[in-house]
Amino acid sequence: MRIGVLTGGGDAPGLNAAIRAVARRAFQYGYQVCGIQNGWLGLIEDQVTEFTRYSVSGIMHTGGTILGATRTNVFAIPDGVQKVLNTIKARSLDAVVVIGGLDTLGIAQRLYEEHDAPLVGIPKTIDNNVPGTDQCLGFDSAVATIAEALDKLHTTASAHSRAIVVEVMGREAGWLATVSGLAGGADFIVIPEVPTTISEICEHLQRRAQAGKHHSIIVVAEGARLPDLPSTLEPGPPDSFGRPRMDLRGIGEAVAQGIEKCAHFEARFVVVGHLQRGGSPTVFDRVLATRMGVRAVDLIREGRFGQMTALHGNKIEPVPLSVLKAGVRQVDLDLYRLAQVFF
Repeated sequence: MRIGVLTGGGDAPGLNAAIRAVARRAFQYGYQVCGIQNGWLGLIEDQVTEFTRYSVSGIMHTGGTILGATRTNVFAIPDGVQKVLNTIKARSLDAVVVIGGLDTLGIAQRLYEEHDAPLVGIPKTIDNNVPGTDQCLGFDSAVATIAEALDKLHTTASAHSRAIVVEVMGREAGWLATVSGLAGGADFIVIPEVPTTISEICEHLQRRAQAGKHHSIIVVAEGARLPDLPSTLEPGPPDSFGRPRMDLRGIGEAVAQGIEKCAHFEARFVVVGHLQRGGSPTVFDRVLATRMGVRAVDLIREGRFGQMTALHGNKIEPVPLSVLKAGVRQVDLDLYRLAQVFF
């Protein structure tokens, strides 16, 4: 048995731990393992490296991915699908473990359904927006990074009686903003799932001021839309998956400027940016990655392709990749309402 493993899309803490788990479980069964460089691009361009036990030694605690990652849409590249299938055949790969988010796993789902490719998925994304799993690999680590930033921003906001707007990632789902805001004591959270206006934020800040609270932390997901912000607040051009660069919107700065105008508060903004993706994974993500990686190889051993490993409660269970057709997994509004208790 020969197994390939790739990481695609944006990086997330825990990828190396998952790669290690896939390789170590495969070696335990006596399988051969190879690493596919740069996501789906590696299968298009035949960028494949043979793994040994030493290839994955000492990487569990490291961030990033030893395999590299790209946002490559196989179906948008001329002959991309055929090149992927050719590489799988030429390299004698009996299966490929695909570690990725909605777009990377979406490619796996189509290749399995339309071309019977022997694929198994592991859901990872700091956005936590993959359906079918309670939590995605990398989310816990990203939330921990944001919460630590909020802890530090509270003190400087208090020292200067300022409102500080913290922009975090989250194109269509506000999981990062909601959970980090709840954990980090945010005074207002703005997410794509809940309609909000600058006026509503300002009224809230003014009520806090009247109650003696002259500083506030506002967490804003980059994909949130506030109808009373300037209409020029548009993202950058889309990539091959049709996903525009949301950081170019500058929503954190726009919200801070809006607060200064309507609430007459001094306001600053902080963009957490790619700090959310970097650094060592948390203990939770290391264990989750390990469990998912081992389960992925077990699914291959059982011949259960077209599945992905999912966290359901405290169990790692297989779910069909077809669950991705449900689209973006958005925030549980009960969780958002819990956060509102502390606004």
